[in-house]
Amino acid sequence: MSDIIVPAMGESITEGTISKWLVKEGDSVGQGDVLLELETDKVNLEISAEEAGVVQKILRQEGDTVVIGEAVGLIGSGSAEATGAGEAAATQAPEAPSAATSPASVESGGKAVEKPAPPIPSNSDGNGQTASPSARKLARERGINLEQVQGKDPLGRVFQEDVKTHNSAEASRTASVPSPPAAGKSVTPSPAHTEYSKPVERQRMSRRRATIAKRLVEAQQTAAMLTTFNEVDMTAILDVRKRRKDKFKEKHDVGLGFMSFFTKAVVGALKRFPMVNAEINGDDIVLKKYYDIGIAVSAKEGLVVPVVRDADRLGFAEIEKSIADLASKARSNSLSLADLQGGTFTITNGGIFGSLLSTPILNTPQVGILGMHKIQLRPIAIDEERMENRPMMYIALSYDHRIIDGSEAVRFLVTVKELLEDPESLLLEG
Repeated sequence: MSDIIVPAMGESITEGTISKWLVKEGDSVGQGDVLLELETDKVNLEISAEEAGVVQKILRQEGDTVVIGEAVGLIGSGSAEATGAGEAAATQAPEAPSAATSPASVESGGKAVEKPAPPIPSNSDGNGQTASPSARKLARERGINLEQVQGKDPLGRVFQEDVKTHNSAEASRTASVPSPPAAGKSVTPSPAHTEYSKPVERQRMSRRRATIAKRLVEAQQTAAMLTTFNEVDMTAILDVRKRRKDKFKEKHDVGLGFMSFFTKAVVGALKRFPMVNAEINGDDIVLKKYYDIGIAVSAKEGLVVPVVRDADRLGFAEIEKSIADLASKARSNSLSLADLQGGTFTITNGGIFGSLLSTPILNTPQVGILGMHKIQLRPIAIDEERMENRPMMYIALSYDHRIIDGSEAVRFLVTVKELLEDPESLLLEG
Protein backbone atom coordinates (compact mmCIF):
# COMPACT_ATOMS: atom_id res chain seq x y z
CA MET A 1 0.00 0.00 0.00
CA SER A 2 1.39 3.41 -0.93
CA ASP A 3 0.13 6.97 -0.63
CA ILE A 4 -0.61 9.28 -3.55
CA ILE A 5 1.44 12.26 -2.43
CA VAL A 6 1.24 15.90 -3.56
CA PRO A 7 4.75 16.50 -4.93
CA ALA A 8 6.92 19.59 -4.64
CA MET A 9 5.74 21.96 -7.36
CA GLY A 10 8.41 24.62 -7.67
CA GLU A 11 9.63 27.65 -5.82
CA SER A 12 6.96 29.68 -3.96
CA ILE A 13 4.19 27.10 -4.55
CA THR A 14 3.16 25.36 -1.33
CA GLU A 15 -0.37 24.17 -2.08
CA GLY A 16 -2.85 23.52 -4.87
CA THR A 17 -6.46 22.62 -5.57
CA ILE A 18 -7.57 19.25 -6.96
CA SER A 19 -9.27 20.21 -10.20
CA LYS A 20 -10.04 16.73 -11.55
CA TRP A 21 -9.59 13.06 -10.64
CA LEU A 22 -8.92 10.95 -13.73
CA VAL A 23 -9.39 7.64 -11.88
CA LYS A 24 -11.88 6.29 -9.36
CA GLU A 25 -11.66 3.86 -6.47
CA GLY A 26 -11.12 0.30 -7.72
CA ASP A 27 -9.38 1.33 -10.96
CA SER A 28 -6.19 -0.48 -11.91
CA VAL A 29 -3.33 1.87 -12.81
CA GLY A 30 0.14 1.40 -14.20
CA GLN A 31 3.31 3.15 -13.13
CA GLY A 32 3.34 6.63 -14.69
CA ASP A 33 -0.42 6.76 -15.34
CA VAL A 34 -1.93 10.20 -14.66
CA LEU A 35 -4.17 10.05 -11.60
CA LEU A 36 -5.35 13.61 -11.10
CA GLU A 37 -4.90 17.22 -12.17
CA LEU A 38 -3.81 19.81 -9.64
CA GLU A 39 -4.41 23.53 -10.13
CA THR A 40 -1.80 25.82 -8.60
CA ASP A 41 -1.42 29.57 -8.51
CA LYS A 42 0.47 29.54 -11.80
CA VAL A 43 -0.02 26.34 -13.79
CA ASN A 44 -1.93 23.06 -13.79
CA LEU A 45 0.07 19.95 -12.96
CA GLU A 46 -0.59 16.25 -13.47
CA ILE A 47 0.16 13.79 -10.64
CA SER A 48 1.12 10.31 -11.83
CA ALA A 49 1.22 6.93 -10.13
CA GLU A 50 4.65 6.05 -8.75
CA GLU A 51 3.87 2.33 -8.93
CA ALA A 52 1.32 0.00 -10.50
CA GLY A 53 -1.65 -1.19 -8.47
CA VAL A 54 -5.27 -0.45 -7.64
CA VAL A 55 -6.72 2.83 -6.38
CA GLN A 56 -7.90 1.73 -2.95
CA LYS A 57 -9.08 5.03 -1.54
CA ILE A 58 -9.52 8.63 -2.68
CA LEU A 59 -8.94 10.78 0.41
CA ARG A 60 -9.39 14.28 -1.05
CA GLN A 61 -12.09 15.33 -3.49
CA GLU A 62 -12.21 17.70 -6.44
CA GLY A 63 -12.14 21.30 -5.21
CA ASP A 64 -10.17 20.45 -2.05
CA THR A 65 -7.06 22.46 -1.26
CA VAL A 66 -4.02 20.28 -0.56
CA VAL A 67 -0.46 21.00 0.52
CA ILE A 68 2.89 19.61 -0.60
CA GLY A 69 3.54 16.21 1.00
CA GLU A 70 -0.12 15.51 1.79
CA ALA A 71 -1.64 12.13 0.90
CA VAL A 72 -4.66 12.50 -1.37
CA GLY A 73 -5.27 8.80 -2.03
CA LEU A 74 -4.03 5.25 -1.55
CA ILE A 75 -2.79 2.71 -4.10
CA GLY A 76 -2.62 -0.97 -3.17
CA SER A 77 -1.05 -3.94 -4.89
CA GLY A 78 -3.05 -6.50 -6.87
CA SER A 79 -5.84 -6.18 -9.39
CA ALA A 80 -9.23 -4.54 -9.33
CA GLU A 81 -10.88 -7.99 -9.13
CA ALA A 82 -8.84 -8.94 -6.06
CA THR A 83 -9.73 -5.66 -4.41
CA GLY A 84 -13.41 -6.23 -5.08
CA ALA A 85 -13.23 -9.74 -3.63
CA GLY A 86 -11.53 -8.43 -0.52
CA GLU A 87 -14.21 -5.80 0.00
CA ALA A 88 -16.95 -8.42 -0.43
CA ALA A 89 -15.31 -10.69 2.17
CA ALA A 90 -15.13 -7.78 4.59
CA THR A 91 -18.83 -7.10 4.04
CA GLN A 92 -19.76 -10.74 4.86
CA ALA A 93 -17.53 -11.00 7.96
CA PRO A 94 -19.34 -12.09 11.18
CA GLU A 95 -20.64 -9.34 13.36
CA ALA A 96 -18.35 -8.31 16.20
CA PRO A 97 -19.44 -9.35 19.70
CA SER A 98 -21.38 -6.79 21.69
CA ALA A 99 -19.94 -5.00 24.67
CA ALA A 100 -21.93 -7.23 27.06
CA THR A 101 -20.38 -10.48 25.77
CA SER A 102 -17.02 -9.19 24.62
CA PRO A 103 -13.83 -10.42 26.30
CA ALA A 104 -13.10 -6.75 26.79
CA SER A 105 -15.88 -6.75 29.43
CA VAL A 106 -15.19 -7.84 33.02
CA GLU A 107 -17.44 -8.70 35.93
CA SER A 108 -17.54 -6.18 38.74
CA GLY A 109 -20.12 -6.71 41.47
CA GLY A 110 -22.34 -8.77 39.17
CA LYS A 111 -22.37 -6.08 36.47
CA ALA A 112 -20.63 -6.05 33.09
CA VAL A 113 -18.12 -3.21 32.92
CA GLU A 114 -16.69 -2.34 29.50
CA LYS A 115 -13.07 -1.43 29.36
CA PRO A 116 -12.50 2.00 27.77
CA ALA A 117 -11.48 1.95 24.11
CA PRO A 118 -7.88 2.90 23.40
CA PRO A 119 -7.46 6.58 22.44
CA ILE A 120 -7.40 7.54 18.79
CA PRO A 121 -3.85 8.35 17.70
CA SER A 122 -3.46 12.08 17.37
CA ASN A 123 -2.30 13.75 14.23
CA SER A 124 -3.20 17.26 15.27
CA ASP A 125 -2.55 19.55 18.18
CA GLY A 126 -2.93 16.96 20.93
CA ASN A 127 -6.74 16.92 21.02
CA GLY A 128 -7.12 13.29 19.88
CA GLN A 129 -8.58 14.19 16.48
CA THR A 130 -6.93 12.81 13.33
CA ALA A 131 -6.65 15.68 10.84
CA SER A 132 -4.74 16.60 7.70
CA PRO A 133 -2.01 19.26 7.89
CA SER A 134 -4.13 21.77 5.97
CA ALA A 135 -7.11 21.14 8.29
CA ARG A 136 -4.96 21.72 11.37
CA LYS A 137 -3.54 24.90 9.88
CA LEU A 138 -6.98 26.29 9.01
CA ALA A 139 -8.37 25.33 12.42
CA ARG A 140 -5.54 27.18 14.16
CA GLU A 141 -6.07 30.26 11.98
CA ARG A 142 -9.80 30.33 12.72
CA GLY A 143 -9.56 29.34 16.39
CA ILE A 144 -11.60 26.16 15.93
CA ASN A 145 -11.36 23.17 18.29
CA LEU A 146 -10.88 20.13 16.05
CA GLU A 147 -12.72 17.94 18.58
CA GLN A 148 -15.91 19.83 17.66
CA VAL A 149 -15.48 19.30 13.91
CA GLN A 150 -17.53 16.49 12.40
CA GLY A 151 -15.60 14.85 9.56
CA LYS A 152 -17.26 13.10 6.62
CA ASP A 153 -14.47 10.56 6.24
CA PRO A 154 -15.60 7.04 7.35
CA LEU A 155 -12.28 6.56 9.15
CA GLY A 156 -12.90 9.64 11.26
CA ARG A 157 -10.24 11.85 9.68
CA VAL A 158 -10.84 15.58 9.38
CA PHE A 159 -9.89 17.50 6.24
CA GLN A 160 -9.76 21.18 5.37
CA GLU A 161 -13.24 21.15 3.81
CA ASP A 162 -14.68 19.80 7.08
CA VAL A 163 -13.19 22.75 8.96
CA LYS A 164 -14.63 25.18 6.40
CA THR A 165 -18.05 23.55 6.66
CA HIS A 166 -17.92 23.64 10.45
CA ASN A 167 -17.01 27.32 10.45
CA SER A 168 -19.87 28.13 8.06
CA ALA A 169 -22.34 26.13 10.15
CA GLU A 170 -21.25 27.93 13.32
CA ALA A 171 -21.62 31.30 11.59
CA SER A 172 -25.12 30.34 10.40
CA ARG A 173 -26.19 29.28 13.88
CA THR A 174 -24.83 32.51 15.38
CA ALA A 175 -26.54 34.62 12.72
CA SER A 176 -29.85 32.81 13.28
CA VAL A 177 -29.97 33.86 16.96
CA PRO A 178 -30.87 37.57 17.02
CA SER A 179 -29.37 39.80 19.68
CA PRO A 180 -31.89 41.48 21.98
CA PRO A 181 -32.63 45.05 20.85
CA ALA A 182 -31.50 47.90 23.02
CA ALA A 183 -34.17 49.48 25.18
CA GLY A 184 -36.40 51.85 23.24
CA LYS A 185 -35.06 50.75 19.84
CA SER A 186 -36.77 48.77 17.11
CA VAL A 187 -35.04 46.13 15.04
CA THR A 188 -34.90 46.50 11.25
CA PRO A 189 -33.58 43.52 9.23
CA SER A 190 -30.30 44.30 7.45
CA PRO A 191 -30.41 43.98 3.63
CA ALA A 192 -27.03 42.24 3.82
CA HIS A 193 -28.66 39.18 5.41
CA THR A 194 -31.59 38.89 3.01
CA GLU A 195 -31.63 36.28 0.26
CA TYR A 196 -31.50 37.25 -3.41
CA SER A 197 -35.05 37.59 -4.73
CA LYS A 198 -33.97 37.13 -8.37
CA PRO A 199 -32.06 34.31 -10.07
CA VAL A 200 -28.33 34.21 -9.38
CA GLU A 201 -25.54 31.74 -10.03
CA ARG A 202 -22.78 31.29 -7.47
CA GLN A 203 -19.41 30.05 -8.76
CA ARG A 204 -16.36 29.17 -6.74
CA MET A 205 -13.40 31.33 -7.69
CA SER A 206 -10.64 29.24 -9.25
CA ARG A 207 -7.28 29.16 -7.51
CA ARG A 208 -5.63 31.02 -10.37
CA ARG A 209 -8.31 33.71 -10.46
CA ALA A 210 -8.02 34.14 -6.69
CA THR A 211 -4.24 34.44 -7.00
CA ILE A 212 -4.55 37.01 -9.79
CA ALA A 213 -6.93 39.03 -7.64
CA LYS A 214 -4.57 38.84 -4.65
CA ARG A 215 -1.51 39.87 -6.66
CA LEU A 216 -3.26 42.81 -8.32
CA VAL A 217 -4.45 44.15 -4.97
CA GLU A 218 -0.96 43.68 -3.50
CA ALA A 219 0.55 45.58 -6.43
CA GLN A 220 -1.73 48.54 -5.80
CA GLN A 221 -1.13 48.46 -2.06
CA THR A 222 2.65 48.06 -2.06
CA ALA A 223 3.83 50.09 -5.08
CA ALA A 224 3.59 53.83 -5.63
CA MET A 225 2.04 53.24 -9.02
CA LEU A 226 1.57 55.97 -11.59
CA THR A 227 0.75 55.87 -15.30
CA THR A 228 1.96 58.12 -18.10
CA PHE A 229 0.53 58.15 -21.64
CA ASN A 230 1.61 58.89 -25.17
CA GLU A 231 0.49 57.99 -28.69
CA VAL A 232 2.24 56.31 -31.58
CA ASP A 233 1.74 56.95 -35.28
CA MET A 234 1.65 53.37 -36.62
CA THR A 235 1.93 54.40 -40.30
CA ALA A 236 5.54 53.26 -40.75
CA ILE A 237 5.05 49.88 -39.03
CA LEU A 238 1.90 49.16 -41.03
CA ASP A 239 3.78 50.02 -44.21
CA VAL A 240 6.66 47.65 -43.33
CA ARG A 241 4.24 44.84 -42.50
CA LYS A 242 2.31 45.38 -45.72
CA ARG A 243 5.46 45.23 -47.85
CA ARG A 244 7.30 42.46 -45.98
CA LYS A 245 4.71 40.16 -44.39
CA ASP A 246 4.48 37.68 -47.30
CA LYS A 247 8.24 37.21 -47.67
CA PHE A 248 8.63 37.15 -43.89
CA LYS A 249 6.04 34.40 -43.59
CA GLU A 250 7.57 32.44 -46.46
CA LYS A 251 11.07 32.63 -45.01
CA HIS A 252 10.37 32.16 -41.30
CA ASP A 253 7.06 30.27 -41.28
CA VAL A 254 5.57 32.77 -38.81
CA GLY A 255 3.56 35.95 -39.26
CA LEU A 256 5.05 39.41 -38.74
CA GLY A 257 2.91 40.88 -35.99
CA PHE A 258 3.10 44.01 -33.86
CA MET A 259 4.56 42.33 -30.77
CA SER A 260 8.05 41.91 -32.21
CA PHE A 261 8.23 45.64 -32.98
CA PHE A 262 7.04 46.57 -29.49
CA THR A 263 9.36 44.06 -27.82
CA LYS A 264 12.33 45.43 -29.73
CA ALA A 265 11.33 49.02 -28.90
CA VAL A 266 10.91 48.19 -25.20
CA VAL A 267 14.33 46.51 -25.03
CA GLY A 268 15.92 49.55 -26.70
CA ALA A 269 14.26 51.89 -24.18
CA LEU A 270 15.20 49.67 -21.21
CA LYS A 271 18.85 49.85 -22.22
CA ARG A 272 18.67 53.64 -22.11
CA PHE A 273 16.71 53.73 -18.85
CA PRO A 274 17.95 50.75 -16.78
CA MET A 275 15.96 51.71 -13.67
CA VAL A 276 12.76 50.63 -15.48
CA ASN A 277 14.32 47.15 -15.77
CA ALA A 278 15.00 46.91 -12.02
CA GLU A 279 13.18 45.75 -8.91
CA ILE A 280 13.14 46.66 -5.23
CA ASN A 281 14.51 44.10 -2.78
CA GLY A 282 14.26 45.40 0.78
CA ASP A 283 16.27 48.60 0.84
CA ASP A 284 18.22 47.65 -2.29
CA ILE A 285 17.57 48.31 -5.96
CA VAL A 286 18.42 45.31 -8.15
CA LEU A 287 19.43 46.47 -11.63
CA LYS A 288 19.00 43.61 -14.10
CA LYS A 289 21.46 43.34 -16.96
CA TYR A 290 19.27 40.98 -18.98
CA TYR A 291 15.96 41.47 -20.79
CA ASP A 292 13.32 38.81 -20.14
CA ILE A 293 10.09 40.33 -21.40
CA GLY A 294 6.75 39.09 -20.10
CA ILE A 295 3.93 38.99 -22.65
CA ALA A 296 0.45 39.04 -21.08
CA VAL A 297 -1.83 36.39 -22.61
CA SER A 298 -5.53 35.94 -21.92
CA ALA A 299 -6.27 32.27 -21.22
CA LYS A 300 -9.43 30.46 -20.11
CA GLU A 301 -8.47 30.51 -16.44
CA GLY A 302 -7.38 34.16 -16.52
CA LEU A 303 -4.43 36.32 -17.47
CA VAL A 304 -0.99 34.69 -17.51
CA VAL A 305 2.36 36.27 -18.32
CA PRO A 306 4.80 33.86 -19.99
CA VAL A 307 8.30 35.20 -20.55
CA VAL A 308 10.36 35.66 -23.71
CA ARG A 309 13.92 35.03 -22.50
CA ASP A 310 16.87 37.19 -23.58
CA ALA A 311 14.72 39.21 -25.95
CA ASP A 312 17.66 41.50 -26.72
CA ARG A 313 19.44 38.59 -28.45
CA LEU A 314 16.49 37.55 -30.60
CA GLY A 315 15.53 38.67 -34.09
CA PHE A 316 12.01 39.60 -35.17
CA ALA A 317 11.20 36.06 -36.33
CA GLU A 318 12.53 34.46 -33.14
CA ILE A 319 10.44 36.83 -31.01
CA GLU A 320 7.30 36.13 -33.04
CA LYS A 321 7.87 32.37 -32.80
CA SER A 322 8.47 32.54 -29.05
CA ILE A 323 5.32 34.58 -28.47
CA ALA A 324 3.21 32.32 -30.70
CA ASP A 325 4.49 29.21 -28.90
CA LEU A 326 3.86 30.67 -25.43
CA ALA A 327 0.37 31.89 -26.38
CA SER A 328 -0.51 28.45 -27.75
CA LYS A 329 0.70 26.74 -24.56
CA ALA A 330 -1.22 29.25 -22.42
CA ARG A 331 -4.49 28.55 -24.23
CA SER A 332 -3.99 24.79 -24.06
CA ASN A 333 -3.10 25.06 -20.36
CA SER A 334 0.30 23.47 -20.91
CA LEU A 335 2.62 26.23 -19.69
CA SER A 336 5.36 25.10 -17.34
CA LEU A 337 6.56 26.97 -14.26
CA ALA A 338 9.75 27.82 -16.13
CA ASP A 339 7.67 29.62 -18.78
CA LEU A 340 6.20 31.93 -16.14
CA GLN A 341 9.02 32.57 -13.70
CA GLY A 342 11.15 35.69 -13.78
CA GLY A 343 10.56 38.48 -16.24
CA THR A 344 12.01 41.97 -15.97
CA PHE A 345 9.32 43.99 -17.75
CA THR A 346 5.83 43.22 -19.11
CA ILE A 347 3.89 44.17 -22.24
CA THR A 348 0.10 43.81 -22.33
CA ASN A 349 -2.09 44.39 -25.38
CA GLY A 350 -5.66 45.37 -24.57
CA GLY A 351 -6.07 46.54 -28.15
CA ILE A 352 -6.89 43.03 -29.35
CA PHE A 353 -10.13 43.31 -27.35
CA GLY A 354 -10.86 46.83 -28.58
CA SER A 355 -9.50 48.83 -25.65
CA LEU A 356 -8.72 52.41 -26.65
CA LEU A 357 -7.06 53.47 -23.39
CA SER A 358 -6.30 51.84 -20.04
CA THR A 359 -3.94 51.93 -17.06
CA PRO A 360 -2.19 48.54 -16.71
CA ILE A 361 -1.33 47.27 -13.22
CA LEU A 362 2.25 46.34 -12.38
CA ASN A 363 3.29 42.71 -12.50
CA THR A 364 5.23 42.80 -9.23
CA PRO A 365 8.09 42.70 -8.39
CA GLN A 366 8.63 44.38 -11.77
CA VAL A 367 8.49 48.17 -11.71
CA GLY A 368 7.22 48.83 -15.23
CA ILE A 369 4.54 47.59 -17.63
CA LEU A 370 3.66 48.86 -21.10
CA GLY A 371 0.05 48.86 -22.28
CA MET A 372 -0.77 48.68 -26.00
CA HIS A 373 -4.19 49.64 -27.33
CA LYS A 374 -6.42 49.66 -30.38
CA ILE A 375 -5.13 51.22 -33.61
CA GLN A 376 -7.61 53.88 -34.68
CA LEU A 377 -7.66 56.35 -37.56
CA ARG A 378 -7.57 59.89 -36.17
CA PRO A 379 -7.05 63.29 -37.78
CA ILE A 380 -3.49 64.41 -37.04
CA ALA A 381 -1.98 67.84 -37.72
CA ILE A 382 1.00 67.29 -40.04
CA ASP A 383 1.94 70.96 -40.03
CA GLU A 384 0.17 74.30 -39.64
CA GLU A 385 -1.79 73.82 -42.83
CA ARG A 386 -2.26 70.04 -43.33
CA MET A 387 -4.33 67.42 -41.54
CA GLU A 388 -4.19 63.70 -42.30
CA ASN A 389 -5.99 60.63 -41.04
CA ARG A 390 -3.30 58.50 -39.41
CA PRO A 391 -3.45 55.06 -37.70
CA MET A 392 -2.76 56.04 -34.11
CA MET A 393 -2.31 53.96 -30.95
CA TYR A 394 -2.33 55.20 -27.38
CA ILE A 395 0.37 53.59 -25.24
CA ALA A 396 0.58 53.64 -21.45
CA LEU A 397 3.46 53.06 -19.05
CA SER A 398 2.59 52.21 -15.47
CA TYR A 399 5.61 52.45 -13.21
CA ASP A 400 6.68 52.31 -9.57
CA HIS A 401 7.36 55.88 -8.51
CA ARG A 402 9.46 54.67 -5.57
CA ILE A 403 12.47 54.21 -7.85
CA ILE A 404 11.39 55.70 -11.19
CA ASP A 405 11.01 59.47 -11.40
CA GLY A 406 8.26 60.98 -13.51
CA SER A 407 10.70 62.54 -15.96
CA GLU A 408 12.44 59.19 -16.46
CA ALA A 409 9.12 57.44 -17.09
CA VAL A 410 8.05 60.06 -19.62
CA ARG A 411 11.37 59.88 -21.48
CA PHE A 412 11.22 56.08 -21.50
CA LEU A 413 7.79 56.19 -23.16
CA VAL A 414 8.92 58.86 -25.63
CA THR A 415 11.84 56.59 -26.58
CA VAL A 416 9.45 53.70 -27.22
CA LYS A 417 7.31 56.00 -29.37
CA GLU A 418 10.29 57.24 -31.41
CA LEU A 419 11.61 53.74 -32.05
CA LEU A 420 8.20 52.51 -33.19
CA GLU A 421 7.66 55.44 -35.52
CA ASP A 422 11.03 54.72 -37.15
CA PRO A 423 11.05 50.90 -37.43
CA GLU A 424 14.39 50.80 -39.25
CA SER A 425 15.99 52.22 -36.10
CA LEU A 426 15.02 49.02 -34.28
CA LEU A 427 17.62 47.18 -36.38
CA LEU A 428 20.27 49.28 -34.64
CA GLU A 429 19.02 48.45 -31.13
CA GLY A 430 21.11 45.30 -30.67
